[in-house]
Amino acid sequence: MNRSWYYDWLKHGCGEIISPEDFFIMNRIDWWYTKHPFFGRRRITSHMREYDHLLVNHKRIDRLMTVMGLEALYQKPNLSKPNKENEIYPYLLKHVAINHPNQVHGTDITYIKMHNSFLYLVVTLDWYSRYVLSWNLSDTLQSGFCIENLQKALSVAVPEIHNSDQGTQFTSHDYLAVLKQQPTKISMDGRGRAMDNIFTERLWRTVKYEEVYLKDYQSPREARESLTEYFNFYNQERLHQSLGDKTPADIYFRRR
Repeated sequence: MNRSWYYDWLKHGCGEIISPEDFFIMNRIDWWYTKHPFFGRRRITSHMREYDHLLVNHKRIDRLMTVMGLEALYQKPNLSKPNKENEIYPYLLKHVAINHPNQVHGTDITYIKMHNSFLYLVVTLDWYSRYVLSWNLSDTLQSGFCIENLQKALSVAVPEIHNSDQGTQFTSHDYLAVLKQQPTKISMDGRGRAMDNIFTERLWRTVKYEEVYLKDYQSPREARESLTEYFNFYNQERLHQSLGDKTPADIYFRRR
């Protein structure tokens, strides 16, 4: 490690001071959680002690997972805590067959590592075709970058159903106000239910193993440029076995 790793303490948008050691542990948490999304804080702690040989306890892991936006008590990532004053909508997709583009758009947020910092990535995904309609990056979990991402997705197409988790970003008045201007039904995952947003969960694993974990972004600009290239590849060139060896763009735009 170079000298700056020891002296460059990071105060991130979360408002908490993150030491270089904590930042390293956060990246390992992200790796374990992406590999095994059903792991909670105690199982992640045990695996990091056993396989990464890190002297960590579950209290430290729990604190860092909170900074990262990972909910330690539930199976699914919870990158924003629900606000009891915000509107919550029921989950509308149980036993629903997804059989055409723009039937369901799902959105979610994940943690993205950089060389000495981290970002949050939000996407909107067409569930039928796996086509990424829009994405955005931010160094904080404020709702603004999610609203911008929603507006970009709606400029491509208006879905019959918009699905999200119950986090503050997606239940905020401003976010829901944008959706309510559209003839779109609003659906939200059940609390802590990892399978309610399974298509986006699969996307996170693909993006991290094929892009993020292979790179060492030096800046937000570099991360944005590299992710732009990757999502273009993902939509236009990457063949999906589940799509009959076609690309998401092929299915979304019904090219063949």
